[in-house]
Amino acid sequence: MAESEAETPSTPVEFESKYFEYNGVRLPPFCRGKMEEIADFPVRENDIWIVTYPKSGTSLLQEIVYLVSQGADPDEIGLMNIDEQLPVLEYPQPGLDIIKELTSPRLIKSHLPYQFLPTDLHNGESKVIYMARNPKDLVVSYYQFHRCLRTMSYRGTFQEFCRRFMNDKLGYGSWFEHVQEFWDHHLDSNVLFLKYEDMHKDLGTMVEQLVRFLGVSYDKAQLECTVEHCHQLIDQCCNAEALPVGRGTCLIDLIIFLLLSKEVSIVYLGTSIQQEWRIIFCCM
Repeated sequence: MAESEAETPSTPVEFESKYFEYNGVRLPPFCRGKMEEIADFPVRENDIWIVTYPKSGTSLLQEIVYLVSQGADPDEIGLMNIDEQLPVLEYPQPGLDIIKELTSPRLIKSHLPYQFLPTDLHNGESKVIYMARNPKDLVVSYYQFHRCLRTMSYRGTFQEFCRRFMNDKLGYGSWFEHVQEFWDHHLDSNVLFLKYEDMHKDLGTMVEQLVRFLGVSYDKAQLECTVEHCHQLIDQCCNAEALPVGRGTCLIDLIIFLLLSKEVSIVYLGTSIQQEWRIIFCCM
C-alpha cells in the first residue's frame, strides 16, 4: 500500500518550500497574493477578533469567547462546528469575500502578526482579543501539529524543530516578535491581552475580563454559571487535544523541562526576554 501524505517525510528542501516570506516574515503559502487585500479588509465596529500565534490555545479561547459573547448554550457549542462560526481571516476557506459578507457581529480569527492585520484594526475600529502562551509549552504543541498535519508531514527531530522556532523558520514568523507587537498595544482600549496559563490558574477572573471587555451584561448568578460552563469547555478541549504524535515522543516534556527550566516570559519581564530565550534554546 502506498504511503499516505502524512506518512511521507518532508525533506528540508520540501519543508522550506511550504512557506514564503512577506516583508521579512515567513508565512504559510495560502497567504501568498492576498496580504494587501487583508490590509484593506473592511472592519466593523462591532467585530470581535481573536488573534494568537499558532498553538496558543486558539480553539479553547474561541469557544469561551463565543459562549460569553453570544450567551450560547454549551451543549449547542458541542454540537456545532465552531470553526464555521469563527472563520480564520487568511485561510483559503471560506475566503475574504465570504467573511466580508457575514452578518454582524462577526467573530473572526487570525494568526497574523499585528503589523499585517487590517489597517482599521490598528485604528481601534473593533475589539481584539490576543492570547499568548509560554513558548516552552507552545513549541511542543507546534511540533506535534507539524508532525500530524498532512500538508506539512514534518519528520525532523524535536531539536531541529526548536532550532527552526528560534530562527523564525516556521509559519507566522517569530513568536517573540508576534507577542511583543501585541504587548506593545496591550493598553489600547480595543485590545485585551490574555495569557493561556491564566485561563487554567484563574478562569473566573479571565471570564470577568472578557465580560467587561465585550460589554456583556451578566448578573452574579449568570457569571458563575458561565464560568462553570467554561470550565467544562476547558476539560473537553484539553482531553480532545491530548494526542500522541508517535513513538519516541514521550521524552519531549522532559527535554523541554531540562532545556527551558527558567520561567521566562516576554509578558512578565519585558524586552530583554527574546535574547534570554534564544540563549536557552541554543543550548540544545
